[in-house]
Amino acid sequence: MAVAEQTAGSPDAPSRPDRNLALEMVRVTEAAAMSAARWIGRGDKNAADQAAVDAMRLLLDTVSMRGVVVIGEGEKDEAPMLYNGEEVGDGSGADVDVAVDPLEGTRLTALGQPNAIAVIAVAERGTMFFPGAAVYMEKIAVGPQGIDVIDINASPTENVHAVAEAKRCSPRDLSVVVLERDRHDDLIAELREAGAKVNLIRDGDVAPAIAAAQGGTGVDMLYGVGGTPEGVISAAALKCVGGGIQGKLWPRDDEERQALVDEGIDPDRVLTTDDLVSGQDVFVAATGVTTGALLRGVRYLPNGAVTDSISMRSRSGTVRRIEAHHDVEKLEKLSGREYH
Repeated sequence: MAVAEQTAGSPDAPSRPDRNLALEMVRVTEAAAMSAARWIGRGDKNAADQAAVDAMRLLLDTVSMRGVVVIGEGEKDEAPMLYNGEEVGDGSGADVDVAVDPLEGTRLTALGQPNAIAVIAVAERGTMFFPGAAVYMEKIAVGPQGIDVIDINASPTENVHAVAEAKRCSPRDLSVVVLERDRHDDLIAELREAGAKVNLIRDGDVAPAIAAAQGGTGVDMLYGVGGTPEGVISAAALKCVGGGIQGKLWPRDDEERQALVDEGIDPDRVLTTDDLVSGQDVFVAATGVTTGALLRGVRYLPNGAVTDSISMRSRSGTVRRIEAHHDVEKLEKLSGREYH
């Protein structure tokens, strides 16, 4: 893989990507999605997640990069999940941070519900925010028209009206996606009182965050408290498609808040898209597992499977939709994995 060296004449110097890694990452998310899709509706979210992880790890090690997982599924002692600090790639090419969610929406997959995806983001080494002890983050994700007017410290009513004004529409025209959690009861009530339509989802807030920046998806905003890793991945994607996110870490208790302070992280700091992913060479790929607002799920045919993916690159602003037809029998012989 061609790279631009930061220090001339030093083959071991850190390098940045100089080609579209997102296109290579689509192969990775396709494999994860097809492996997870075998478990749609079978009620076993752990098996679905493990299948996606195993497939993603297998394909990641064929990609020409020197990657380190910054946003993964826990620490090394929680292996065999893709863990924070794990080295991925074939050891050649660019030095990159990697954020993975092999199956965003494990429960959605187990229950056969919409919006489960396999997703991965890549950026220059050292440019992805590491949330430390913070498991959750309060966040607002919007498209290009709304990013300059939202304020995570303002009320939901103020944000709804600001986005409506920026989009030159009525608050009643806005559709806001919120995770269906008890902690969001007051938020949901206020959003509705402000005039917005609230679309409650069970899990999986990366796909709706990306959908908020894509025309024709029926999503205008993602609002509320969700996973911090998902916030970083969403920021990477929104950096590519032109939308944005604001967030604040959401410590669950005083002990977690103190742990963040001890790590040198200010839990009250407002985090912007660039704070979460500061790199300028950002690549994101996602493949649908179950059909949702952003992507269609894996569809099985008598002679194979069809996947729907999205590939994004921040530097060029290019967003590709990729429909791939897979000969499952050949893939299984090639990889040694089951995809049906």
